Amino acid sequence: MKRGFYTIMSAQFFSSLADNALFVAAVELLRYGGAPEWQRAALVPMFALFYVVLAPFVGAFADALPKGKVMFYSNAIKVVGCLMMLFGTHPLMAYAIVGLGAAAYSPAKYGILTELLPASQLVKANGWIEGLTIASIILGVLVGGQLVGRHVSGMLLSIDFPVIDTSVDTPAEAAILALIFVYMLAAWFNTRIPHTGVEMRPLRKDPSRSIARNALELLPDFWSCNSRLWRDKLGQISLSTTTLFWGVSGNLRYIVLAWSAAALGYGTTQASSLVGVVAIGTAVGAVLASMRMRLDVATRVIPLGIAMGVLVIAMNFITNVWVAAPFLILLGGIGGFLVVPMNALLQHRGHNLMGAGRSIAVQNFNEQACILGLGAFYSISTKFGVSAFGAITGFGLVVAGVMWLILLWNRRNERVHKDEVEHLLAIARHDDHH
Repeated sequence: MKRGFYTIMSAQFFSSLADNALFVAAVELLRYGGAPEWQRAALVPMFALFYVVLAPFVGAFADALPKGKVMFYSNAIKVVGCLMMLFGTHPLMAYAIVGLGAAAYSPAKYGILTELLPASQLVKANGWIEGLTIASIILGVLVGGQLVGRHVSGMLLSIDFPVIDTSVDTPAEAAILALIFVYMLAAWFNTRIPHTGVEMRPLRKDPSRSIARNALELLPDFWSCNSRLWRDKLGQISLSTTTLFWGVSGNLRYIVLAWSAAALGYGTTQASSLVGVVAIGTAVGAVLASMRMRLDVATRVIPLGIAMGVLVIAMNFITNVWVAAPFLILLGGIGGFLVVPMNALLQHRGHNLMGAGRSIAVQNFNEQACILGLGAFYSISTKFGVSAFGAITGFGLVVAGVMWLILLWNRRNERVHKDEVEHLLAIARHDDHH
């Protein structure tokens, strides 16, 4: 791997770690403020909001500037969101601003891989980036849980700045203040990312038109890219699989917290460790996939998605933490092995069909729309009294059922559009070896 790859990994690790620790801190901030549970569940779709709204624009933005600079600006936006939480803005609104920074960050983070590395290293690179992202999730939720815990928060709150009144009075606020410094560290790594030498694709600018008019011109381009990926016989399968996976995984983070409280009687600090356990399994699965899978056989992992849905339902029957931990590792492992090759295949098709940033923006739009939809469904269900066990059953049925439909869809493509699928697989096989 090139030297710049490891700088990107470092920046991604600290930014993602802060994102996940902040989620736990935001849950605790709402809980401490007496907010109802549906508002805590709503944190997940609020984070996804700007991914969906700004999807037509962030991909083109990522392709128009050096991606290290885009990532730096994105971390600065996340810091603004944290400061809003500290200065009294409603946590849901402030967390949405952090999501805005994450939405701008993602196309640059993944898009730079296709600029820096050859196609033959994409699966391996995805294994690295997903594995490190999962490691940052593990540490992030654990750090977040510890930061709002009695021991660490007590030490943070005891720090007194002379003359300055920080107005930081609760464990959650102390955690958020500490995480600002982690975002700043990630931003520093962003400044060290080298230029890849790839030609930028500047946004079209007409001085005679307003910024809004110029921005709206990006919409037809985005929908064209979106349609192109959905029409591609390999793109549509990989996109639908990753969309469903991240839609469920994004919400599973909160569902595990709610399930831990209902089934095991855990508080925020204890429950956050179980979210980390799922992530451990995902990291192992991601690394195994990066070692064993190739682009041209990526679709063989689809049946694992059906198994994942069945295992989600099985969570309802677990009441012992010694059973829960290995079970959640297995669940995460299946997810990691599923998503890495499908993600790499999607990036490969997107890079061949359009710019890397635009491809990732289309991917983010679909995945985050799924997170937003499922998260809104879960939040509304909670508001109307559906238990965590009922929501878990619903999620499991959706994931198993839709993955089964995707499997049938892929088999139909291989049968009806055999020549086209074989041609696309031959391209993937060729690029995988060069």
